[in-house]
Amino acid sequence: MTGYEELRQRHVRDATAAAGELIGRLDCSAARLAAHRETELRWLVRSARAASPWHRERLGHVDVDALTEVSLAELPVMIKDDLMANFDEIVTDDRLRLAAVEDHLERLRDGDAYLLDRYHAVASGGSSGRRGVFVYGWDGWIAVYLGVLRQMMREVATWSQPAPPSLALVAAGNATHITTASTLTFSTPRLTTRQFPVAWPVEQIVAGLNDSRPTLLVGYTSALHALAREAGAGRLRITPRYVITASEPLLPETRADLEQAWGVPVLNYYACSEVGALAISCHRGGQGLHLAEDLVIVEPVDAAGRPVPPGQRADKIYVTSLVGDVLPLIRYEITDEVTVLDEPCRCGSAHRLIADPQGRLDETFDYGGVRVHPHVFRSPLGRRRGIAEYQVRQTARGAAVAVVCQDTVDLPGLETELAALLAELGVPEPEVAIRPVDSIVRQETGKLRRFVPMGPVAT
Repeated sequence: MTGYEELRQRHVRDATAAAGELIGRLDCSAARLAAHRETELRWLVRSARAASPWHRERLGHVDVDALTEVSLAELPVMIKDDLMANFDEIVTDDRLRLAAVEDHLERLRDGDAYLLDRYHAVASGGSSGRRGVFVYGWDGWIAVYLGVLRQMMREVATWSQPAPPSLALVAAGNATHITTASTLTFSTPRLTTRQFPVAWPVEQIVAGLNDSRPTLLVGYTSALHALAREAGAGRLRITPRYVITASEPLLPETRADLEQAWGVPVLNYYACSEVGALAISCHRGGQGLHLAEDLVIVEPVDAAGRPVPPGQRADKIYVTSLVGDVLPLIRYEITDEVTVLDEPCRCGSAHRLIADPQGRLDETFDYGGVRVHPHVFRSPLGRRRGIAEYQVRQTARGAAVAVVCQDTVDLPGLETELAALLAELGVPEPEVAIRPVDSIVRQETGKLRRFVPMGPVAT
């Protein structure tokens, strides 16, 4: 087996060589992007049928030469349960058995590592808590990294500064998570990076950030929200030029707090373990997030899988990764609620815009047929400035809410307000219990799961 550092340096060189093309696609016309997607889609389906027994059975009838984004909608949908149940039949390299990949992930506690000298594997519990395992090839891993950072790289290259930019990442502490792993693989002196595990005590993270004084502050949304409070209290003394949230929904009240804390643009990076970059905030002053339309095909649909037009919130999306030839994901379901905007970005980009994703379909609470969107809880909780963090767990007749308070909050009054909102929606005799806690337990990935449904309630 080749040494890790030798492989990593070779990978860095290949990423550097690929950066020009991937950054250049940010300025492609809509016609060129569409032509690129069609070419890559046909290549993906053709290679998936040739090397994946599972896809060969499902897609054997497809006339690949006639396949377009329109006819893509006629292909069957994949879900995470399909992936995990048929993993060994979906991968295009017979050596990538799920058991072997899981063994590799178990060893990823102390740093990044290659699998079979070529692949990178990551795992995700997801906001739904269902575990998924994903594998990327050499070029796909480059696309994961550059797809997320290329807009920032383009803008940073125009800065006049005495020293290279520095990046601080507050995220998962081990390399089973895609953000942490890809950053470790491609770390270079051109962009010095320090990582701060989100599970560390906040005082330790603050001390490290004060020492490193990063130009770019990147992290889980909830972790950066906590750091904004540290900045407001005068304990965190850094002056980043960009603050970048990732991995969790960026709510309007959280964006406002981050902007107030640092007085700089707050950008939102929407990526996932399944396909890498999905959409990245405009770095040139436009509103919304640019879809990575050269790397992924995104189909917004309603709960029944019907297409949703621009301007209307979709219940979920089907994604087709154009860089995922090792573990082909073709019309793969992701239950994020996404709204494609009905206007182009004012920066001139031809990549379509979406609004900040605000939640997931599987965060909706179902009370015997009465469906309650997380926003019903999110809005009242977000208005209380004294609440630093919260988690809402569905109960049979309402919700149990854990809150981390930084100031006095009228919790009985909040209970009454939330119960009244549930009653207005038709939940019979709702009960809401709110309890203060010192902290909220995060998932193994370090993400915070804000809304925890209990499943359908029997009538």
